[in-house]
Amino acid sequence: MDAVDKVYSREGWIAVYGVGYVGLSLIAVYLRKGLKVIGVDIDRGKLEAIRRGELWFNEEAIRKAVERGLRENRLELTTDGVEASRKSVIKIITVPVYIDWVTKKISYHALEDVSKKIARGLKKGDLVIIESSVPPGTTENIVKPLLERESGLRVEEDFYLAYSPERVYVGRAVKDIEENYPKVIGGAGPKSLELASRFYEKIARKGVVKLSSTTAAEFEKLAEGIYRDVNIALANELALAAMKLGVDCYEARKAANSQPYCHLHLPGPGVGGYCIPIYPYFMMDRVFARGFIMELTRLARRINESMPYAIVSLIEDYRRRYGLEPSVSKVAVLGDAFRGDVDDTRLSPTHDIVALLHVRGYKDIVVHDPFVKSDPLLNRLGIKLTSDLGEALGGADMVVVLTRHSMYRGLKVSEIISLTSKEPIIIDAIAYLDNDIGYKKILVLGVTPLS
Repeated sequence: MDAVDKVYSREGWIAVYGVGYVGLSLIAVYLRKGLKVIGVDIDRGKLEAIRRGELWFNEEAIRKAVERGLRENRLELTTDGVEASRKSVIKIITVPVYIDWVTKKISYHALEDVSKKIARGLKKGDLVIIESSVPPGTTENIVKPLLERESGLRVEEDFYLAYSPERVYVGRAVKDIEENYPKVIGGAGPKSLELASRFYEKIARKGVVKLSSTTAAEFEKLAEGIYRDVNIALANELALAAMKLGVDCYEARKAANSQPYCHLHLPGPGVGGYCIPIYPYFMMDRVFARGFIMELTRLARRINESMPYAIVSLIEDYRRRYGLEPSVSKVAVLGDAFRGDVDDTRLSPTHDIVALLHVRGYKDIVVHDPFVKSDPLLNRLGIKLTSDLGEALGGADMVVVLTRHSMYRGLKVSEIISLTSKEPIIIDAIAYLDNDIGYKKILVLGVTPLS
């Protein structure tokens, strides 16, 4: 009986290393299949919060699966990665590979630490699968040698190793894993590929896509993100160009996308999350070491990283036009999360925008978000975060809309004016508001002409 048979017969355990957004989503999916799972994380406080039912997710399927798993003793939580490896037969790695935003240097510390712990409990017949997004070649050149050296076992002979990237959209992760996409898999050898494929075929209803190597699978994952980053950069550039020409970019986008070969993305204030902004650097780092420069990828990243500055420039131009002074003006920012209807603020463009406003002398900034309950960065800047829209808008001289939360879609300008009790400047960076009264003091990214 191999590792997959043991897991699906409920004799063997799965250990998931890294209980973050991806890790907990995978844990929930495995629990929904009736499997036994060990969640491993170095953050003891996080594990205790999960035991208490204090999940930071707003995805109900995850919450219910975790609660049931704990109740039925099919979910264990631990900080002991070595013991979890000894007890489990399948090990899933979801810890992040980090990047220093100043130097762009990549850190494999978390991945290496987890790999060592797994190796110290690794047994013959075990299967290790990496789901973290990593630079191409990481599985083959970093994880595989480390596992073999620390365990004394050989891949394909004693244990098995595969790379299968997570492909989840925060907020609908369970459906993505179970229903929406096939699972991409690359193995360290044919035996590893076959074993990992058999495991995931029972998870992903759309089956698996087998690639020729772990490096090909790593490359595929980054290509998905880079595609989106490049297309978002194009959308952002077209939005700014449209404003210069007095064209509504959304009207033009809808017409352009009626042609089946055109897939223009939506413009916005920047690109956040711990995925798309990072993948280009992973890829560029690997190929630059081999003498190739990805010019288009690098330019797209530069455009998207400049969008918070472009938004602040629009804000500054507009406030000067209407005679507002930063030091005595209240700014209400709608949206803290990097994407709509989630509570994830990692690398959110809102952070850059409020920080830029802060250093420009705006002293009274209030950020509203219906999902985010706390934000350490805003706390450090002394910026208030609230889930009360009336509190955020009350007395505001300027309103800036940054996140595509459903509650902002179609929000009437007349309602905003009523809540502010003023005639504020409005900067709509996502074209979500309903200007039901033909209000003049509003600037919409990609729509309002720039003189």
